[in-house]
Amino acid sequence: MSLKNRTHDPRFQALLLLAPAMAIYAVFAVYPMLNVVVLSFQKWNGLDPQRPFVGLANYQYIFTRDPVFWVAFKNTVIWTIMSVVFPPMVGLLLALTLNQKIFGRNTFRAIFYLPVIIAPIAVATMWKWMYDPFFGLFSQLMTNMGLQMWIKDWLGDKNIALYSVFVAYLWQSVGFSMVLFLAGLQNVSQTLVEAARIDGAGRWAIFKHVTFPALRTTMTIVLVLSIISSLKAFDIVYGLTGGGPAQSTQMLALWAFTQAMQIFDFGRGAAISVVLLLITIAIVVPYLRWTQKHEDTEQ
Repeated sequence: MSLKNRTHDPRFQALLLLAPAMAIYAVFAVYPMLNVVVLSFQKWNGLDPQRPFVGLANYQYIFTRDPVFWVAFKNTVIWTIMSVVFPPMVGLLLALTLNQKIFGRNTFRAIFYLPVIIAPIAVATMWKWMYDPFFGLFSQLMTNMGLQMWIKDWLGDKNIALYSVFVAYLWQSVGFSMVLFLAGLQNVSQTLVEAARIDGAGRWAIFKHVTFPALRTTMTIVLVLSIISSLKAFDIVYGLTGGGPAQSTQMLALWAFTQAMQIFDFGRGAAISVVLLLITIAIVVPYLRWTQKHEDTEQ
């Protein structure tokens, strides 16, 4: 095919349009990812020009000799489970409420979405002050209500620190799920809703048989994004606790950063990052295939 004819080929035109974006993605995403995989098989302190190959030594160390890795792994699993349950659930409830014709709903939508655009480190700073057991907002409110006995060292108690940090994460992330569900609710057929009401269906029946099936695609997107976001949780944990106390809020992403940027063992940090990547793929890909198969069966 001549060059003149190729320029009129839709596939060739599509490739030309995609080429700049693909080149940027390859340079800033694919190459760093591959470099991390290679680095996980090497020993490097970040300064030495030599990167000796050590094979699986980094993986062997984090799996067998690094006690913090398994603590971070457990915390990441707990965090991921909570992230899959609470932000989507609260976001869906907010979306259903703010999709109604109520006074000031656009204002409330903006208020609930506002935390999403705030930098996580700023959110961490704000919540760290609110969690202060002596001068924080929560302690002051509980003191005014006569509930001094319930005041805790929210970020200093290893039994509740992880959940305290997650509450701050929930406050920031729930608005994102809300917006996605609000967008999904616009695709719900009002004709079917009205028909169900005429047939005598209540709110729960309408939600179960009309609204929720129309939100399945949106639900898939929300859950996948929630899983990915939870597995790479870093900023807000680092800002609130730095992984403490006693590693009780340590996460895999944070521990990879600590190994590389504070202990200066980039090989082990890269190995933890690769493990985190494999966990993400192992969770997200089967879930997407299952949802796709489920949708194809229904169609």
